[in-house]
Amino acid sequence: MAAASSSTATHPVEKYDVFLSFRGEDTRNNFTSHLHAALCRKKIETFIDNRLVRGDEISSSLLNTIKISKISIIIFSKNYASSKWCLRELEQILECKNTSYHIVIPVFYHVDPSDVRNQTETFGDAFAELEERSKEELEMLQRWRTALKEAASLSGWPINDEIPESVLIEEIVEDILERLNKFSPTGNYEDLVGVEFAIKKIESLLCIGANGVKIVGIWGI
Repeated sequence: MAAASSSTATHPVEKYDVFLSFRGEDTRNNFTSHLHAALCRKKIETFIDNRLVRGDEISSSLLNTIKISKISIIIFSKNYASSKWCLRELEQILECKNTSYHIVIPVFYHVDPSDVRNQTETFGDAFAELEERSKEELEMLQRWRTALKEAASLSGWPINDEIPESVLIEEIVEDILERLNKFSPTGNYEDLVGVEFAIKKIESLLCIGANGVKIVGIWGI
């Protein structure tokens, strides 16, 4: 998976744990919705853009949402590269990765990483469709080719018919939990985001069933 950038990078105040970047027509009502629900069940603050129709223009507020997120999950699907909106999100995500403590996790949803990297096969067909609509924007197209190559070179999660999606989603969520714990000051408490560890620790301090009186003090922000 992607590692955090160097210690010289800036660290903005985060509002979201996870930002989901995806092509709505491909995954909104299947994989993305299931992943979003699984993240929410673990109390992971996740941003998902639920607008049904995306045009070519992306708002500055949405780009800023990426900046105030700790992790971005990019769900590459067959039509991802046909959307200027998605590719502008991708650019912003990689900029945050390279300039701050932003983690990027690609998910390859029924597409091969090499096809994303090189814009070939069905993924390449989608990008060719975008190229046809953007013939005069050669510099922008080249930036997006570079961004796709960079993102697809990161270690990620392949989603195909070999393993049930439910199993992979649980593994992705556990990976996210582990990464988020590294953002905490303690850095040692497993499942800190879901507070299960803290509950078990408190229960052990109570010495339930033992004789005598126990007093446990809990303090925090």
